[in-house]
Amino acid sequence: MSGKLTLISSATASGSANVSFTSGIDSTYDEYVFYFVDVHPSTDNQRFEFQVNASGQTGYNEVITSTFFYARHDEADSIAQLTYYTGGDQAQGTSYQNLGWVSNDADHSLVGELHLFSPSSTTYVKHFLSRTTWNNDTDGLMDGYISGYINVTAAITEIDFKIQAGTFDGNIYLFGVS
Repeated sequence: MSGKLTLISSATASGSANVSFTSGIDSTYDEYVFYFVDVHPSTDNQRFEFQVNASGQTGYNEVITSTFFYARHDEADSIAQLTYYTGGDQAQGTSYQNLGWVSNDADHSLVGELHLFSPSSTTYVKHFLSRTTWNNDTDGLMDGYISGYINVTAAITEIDFKIQAGTFDGNIYLFGVS
């Protein structure tokens, strides 16, 4: 996770249900990183999620196994915790992977990154890790740690980001890491 970042593409969501990257993920790099900046949902307390397509597939429904931890601290200093969040896990699931959930208060947003490793490999499963920070509906700061693997040996060529319900605003940047 160190090296030179090369911007491949970016997308701006403005009242969007989802943002898809359908090109740019290929054998050029062994690691790709997506940066999310100021993701803000139209509906309160919504999950920001991703799912992928293997080469030649449709539907964004590849099999994922993952784990989800978060640290939390609220403005009132009444909650400070580190939690293993079983509701964020998948065990060979095909749902979109939760990267955090965010309030739609005017001053709240989600930021973070998602690393995807060796997506063009046709030998190994595809590992990923993510770290996100967001404000939740109890005016607390959440710091999420999500990791796992996409259980497919076909090349991953597309990724879709969406908000659980409603629409969202924000920017997503795709970089190759050399």
